[in-house]
Amino acid sequence: MDDSAVILPQEAASDAGQRRARWLLLVHQIPPKPDYFRVKVRRRLARLGAVALKSTVYVLPWSPQTLEDFQWLRREIVDEGGEAILCETLLVEGITDAELEELFQKSRDVDYGEIASDAASMLTRIKKRKLGADERAELETAVARLRRRLREVSELDFFGSAGRPGAEREIAALALRASGGPAPHLVSPDRAPAPHGATWVTRRDVFVDRIASAWLIRAFIDPSAEFLFVPGPAHRRAPGEIRFDMFEAEHTHVGDRCTFEMLLEHFALNGDAALGAIAEIVHDIDVKDAKFGRPEAAGIEQLLSGMVRTTPTDEARLMAGGAIFASLYESFRE
Repeated sequence: MDDSAVILPQEAASDAGQRRARWLLLVHQIPPKPDYFRVKVRRRLARLGAVALKSTVYVLPWSPQTLEDFQWLRREIVDEGGEAILCETLLVEGITDAELEELFQKSRDVDYGEIASDAASMLTRIKKRKLGADERAELETAVARLRRRLREVSELDFFGSAGRPGAEREIAALALRASGGPAPHLVSPDRAPAPHGATWVTRRDVFVDRIASAWLIRAFIDPSAEFLFVPGPAHRRAPGEIRFDMFEAEHTHVGDRCTFEMLLEHFALNGDAALGAIAEIVHDIDVKDAKFGRPEAAGIEQLLSGMVRTTPTDEARLMAGGAIFASLYESFRE
């Protein structure tokens, strides 16, 4: 930021219509020795997702968590003999909020691009070969590592970088191969084309079939899916929307089969034995006919019931329930 930039402290915000401070600035000066500490601070700033305005001026969007992160880092710098000032600010001239947000997005794009490239390189090396048990195990470990990196970057993606969907797609393709599925170019021609970034619509107050189906959608069908929860059993579909587990939906119950089972069939995922086991559990809980007699059904239903009672929003239920089904999937894959 050049000398013409002006930063307005929160205390002086009355002249700007009482606007709330949007940014945190950490201005620091680190002693030249020891060398390792300068490297340590630089790495810590990177892990926090901070963006450099100048060589010694770093910025984060204001939140209670980012404030605490910068406070701890400032204390560490001072304890090591350096100097650091932490400010809550509004930007007035020299750089706009939109320009600063773009800096954050570009930084995350680089991170997502590295993840996507690593996943694509692994897939290229093995997509035409049949994998042995040891190779699949190594690949599963690599997928878990990539997903962990994706989560870490996503937590620092303050302004919704456009690079995330690409990284998610590459990891999903690699995970499919790790599970024994075909490489992307070898997918059965009978498989319906998977949507990308669609809005999947279902009824509010989600429970077992909708929670399991949403997990299946994000994990195997549409990694960039967004979910919309509507109050009634019917919903007129808007462009870009796909309805599931509701009246006249594109994906819903057919005969005695639940939505999860129909999604497996429609997207040709029913060859995955672990998903098949989960489908039987979801069926027994949702349809209540004990068709498959899965002994796990009662325990999973009890677990989901407790989760629903303690989780107020549908999006939060999808996240918590998705973790349950992801763990269940891993257990069946063994």
